[in-house]
This record gives sequence, C-alpha cells and structure tokens, in this order.
Amino acid sequence: MQTKIPDWLKNAVFYEIYPQSYYDSNRDGIGDIPGIIQKLGYIESLGVNAIWLNPCFESPFQDAGYDVSDYTKVAPRYGTNEDLIQLFLEAKQRGIRILLDLVPGHTSIDHPWFKQSQKAHPNPYSDWYVWNDSVWNATDADLPSVRGFAERNASYITNFFYIQPALNYGFAHPDPYQPWQQSVDAPGPKAVRQEIKNVMRFWLDKGASGFRVDMAASLVKRDPGHQETARFWTEIRAWLDESYPEAVLISEWGTPTEAIPAGFHIDMLLNYSNPGVISLFRKRGYGNHRDHYSWSFFDESGHGNIKQFVDEYQHYYNATKDLGYMAFITGNHDDHPRIADGRSENLMKLVYLFILSMPGTPIIYYGDEIGMHYTEGLPSKEGGYARTGVRTPMQWSTSENAGFSTADPSKLYLPVPNEIEGITVEQQETKQDSLFNTVRELIKLKQAYPALEADADFQIVYAEEGKLPFIFSRSKQNQSLLIAINPSNQEANCNIPKQSNWLNRKFIYGQDNAINEDGEKWLIKLKPVSGTVYQVV
Repeated sequence: MQTKIPDWLKNAVFYEIYPQSYYDSNRDGIGDIPGIIQKLGYIESLGVNAIWLNPCFESPFQDAGYDVSDYTKVAPRYGTNEDLIQLFLEAKQRGIRILLDLVPGHTSIDHPWFKQSQKAHPNPYSDWYVWNDSVWNATDADLPSVRGFAERNASYITNFFYIQPALNYGFAHPDPYQPWQQSVDAPGPKAVRQEIKNVMRFWLDKGASGFRVDMAASLVKRDPGHQETARFWTEIRAWLDESYPEAVLISEWGTPTEAIPAGFHIDMLLNYSNPGVISLFRKRGYGNHRDHYSWSFFDESGHGNIKQFVDEYQHYYNATKDLGYMAFITGNHDDHPRIADGRSENLMKLVYLFILSMPGTPIIYYGDEIGMHYTEGLPSKEGGYARTGVRTPMQWSTSENAGFSTADPSKLYLPVPNEIEGITVEQQETKQDSLFNTVRELIKLKQAYPALEADADFQIVYAEEGKLPFIFSRSKQNQSLLIAINPSNQEANCNIPKQSNWLNRKFIYGQDNAINEDGEKWLIKLKPVSGTVYQVV
C-alpha cells in the first residue's frame, strides 16, 4: 500500500503535449523537443505546472510512437536524449515537471528484444513476449495473435495492432493444458518486469518526474480484477516511494478503485470509457454508449442528467480519496471529437470551471485551452484512423501553418485546419475574456485556494435527476467554497436549507448575486450558461 503522495500534486495542473504537433523548431514539418523548450514560456504563462509528454522514443511510428523500438533513445525526429534532458532542466527552472509516456505492455516488432524473441533457436529473450506453442494452433478471442510472422513455430499475442506484440508478464491463472501460458513468476515475466523498472530508473535519473502509463491494466493476461497486474504496480510504487519519492505515476486505467490501490498516484477518468464521465461531455449517440445517454450534461439544451455522473463519481471518490487522485481530462490523443466541438465559448468556460474546481489533478490536452476543433476527413496518419483529427498542429497564430512550422505546408505532419480564425493563441492572449484567458484565470483560482487543492474535501450540495443547477462544495483548512453550475440556455434555480455560515459569504468568481435569502431557505439562481464560486467559510 502506498505511503506518501508528493505534496506538489496538491496544486498540479497537467498539460498533455503530442510532440509531433506542438511546435516545429527545425522546419521539417514535425514538432520536436527543442520546439517544446521554445514554448515553455507560454506553458508557464498558462499556469500549468506539469507536462505529460506523449511517447518521444525511437519507433517505426506505426502507432504514433506507442510502438516503441528503443525505450532509452529519443526518436531522431524529435531530437536527442540531450534535448530531452535539457527540457527537464529548463522546465524545472520554471517550476514545471515533465512526465514521460511509458508503454510497458508491448513494444514494436522492430524492437531488438522482439527480433531475438522471434528466432527459432531459444535465447535469453525467447520468453519476453507471449507466444503460443505452434503456428498452427489458433488462440482464443481474448488473446488475439499473429501467425506466420516469426521464424519460430509459434504465434505471438498482440496488445493492440499487429505490430505491437505483448510483453510477457505471465498469466494470473495459466491453463495447465497450455504450457506456453507461463506464471507471473516464471523467468521470462520476471526479466520483463525488471527491465521495465530499469527503463523507469534510466529516465528518472536523467530528470523525469514520473510517467503516465499506457494501458496500465493490460499487463498480466487472464487476470480477473487485474489482481496480478496490480501486484506488479504495487511493487513499483514501493520502489518509487523509497528511491524516487517525488516521482508520480498516472494510469490509463479508468477504474480508480483498482488503479489507485494498486499504487498509482492518479488514475485518469476517461471521456470515452467511464460511463459517468461520458454523460458529462459526450453528445447523444456516442459509440457503444448510445443507448444509455441521450444528452450530455454540458449541453445548452439542459436535458442532461447530472446523476448519471454523480452516482459513479461518488463511488470512486469515497473509495480512493485517502489513497490518491482522479484526473479529469479535457481530451487526449485518443479522445475524439475535441471537447470544444459543438460547444459555445461560454459553455466551454463552464466546462473549465467544473474541471478545475473538482477534486484531483486535471489534465488539459494541448489546444483545448483555446478551443481547437476536431478535423473531419483526414486520412489516417501513423495508425491514428479516427483519432487523427485530434492530433493536428497547435494553432499559435494566423500566420502560415498557424505558426506551427515554417516548412512548406506539404511537409507538415498533419495539415492545419482551414478555419482557425479566433482559435489561435495570438488572438486569444490579447482578448481579455477569451477562453484562453478564462482558463488561465481559473488555474490561478485553483492554485490560490486551499479548498481547491487536489485533496480538499468534496460534498454534493444539490444534484437532482433532470434538474439544474449542479452545486457542490470544496473544503480545506477552515475554508469552504461553493461552486454552482448551470449549462442550460435557460435560467436555473433551486432552494437549499439555510446554512448560517452563508451569511458571510464572499463572491469569488463568475455570476455575482447568485445566492439570496428566501424565507427559511437560500435561493440559488443562475443565469443561462453560467456558474459561480462563493467562499462561504
């Protein structure tokens, strides 16, 4: 069980950077690490104090870098190991920490480990990946495999695309009739576990502040409840607590009640797999959840149902609040469309009020702070498929290539959308009430009040099925803030039993005069698409 959460996480706001699309410093059309270094002043001005950097390691880029061929070497298109170390140093000088993206569940087929593992003659790497016992034997549906690729007479299990063979962490319950299903304590899985630990140590010693872990629950195969996978991460957390106590682990897991007790400091609430979070942000008819959610809560129709979120969230919160944090994300490299799609600027400001005032550690995807949109109709790039449209270049200005690169447009990693007017950093920095400046103001607010820190207490004040507004409180160190949110294009009001401490309320942000006495109750009245923050203690 984890024993300590680094203090710096209490005020952390993360910023996810997809490096190939952020800023191109050498005119080759692809973003790079020196480009990120050049933009650290901007990142600092936004107020975020930690960066999650998508994979920047050597790769054939058949899945945008999530197919690693060398965990300890920066891909040449992004720069060098020395460039990454320089990013660590310069970010640290600005009070910004860098977390790398760790992909422990699989590698590329181009990784030297796999090239050795697939050979016909046994060698030290033969059991580093999950292989069955014959190329002629099909595997079950839960263990997708590729046959006829290797020299050895076997098929390898994949974790995602065919070019991503699964590293061998063993099986929680090996089938005795399938001896190729190794136990978690077999030599191969033990060697893999140690090597992933070595990779983490390599980058921590060079200045990384931790890792966001890709597909963190996917390691041990046939692992009900992910108990054996959790055992591995618990061991990693104990090692970090002892050797790197300020380092942080963020999981792509989506089940905080599993991930956080397993040792992760933070688990991401995913806009595309957590049903309650989907009910907040997704438009009707989304994916596999189309039958469950007709409207998102953050929709000006006012038809959303906050209870769909609250019921799920309170379960997770009550079970994990003393162990670690949950992270709301505005989006990420997999999440499409972008969160600003179909939403007005005022509604987006309300989304940020919510995300930046809830418990935990929020993560802002690059470009979401200015309301970038999903680009429809792009051909797949590096295994992006439908995800490609959320990976377009950062929109810095209205100059050529949106200020992302001075390369010929034909060389760009992805094209700049045709319509970017008003959705650039340059334009929004000088507009006082822009989305960007609102986000910056809300981050300052979050970091100024103890009651908005990651571990401050959270209580629901008003959350009724099919009704508005949504009201909650955050409290810490004898300070309490009341936050009320109305995403509807209609006025919303409700009565709350009278609280004596509200007599000395102090308006902080948003709509003023939102709380008034109404006989023996308080009347909360919010204008259309508005929110408010009051200090009530």
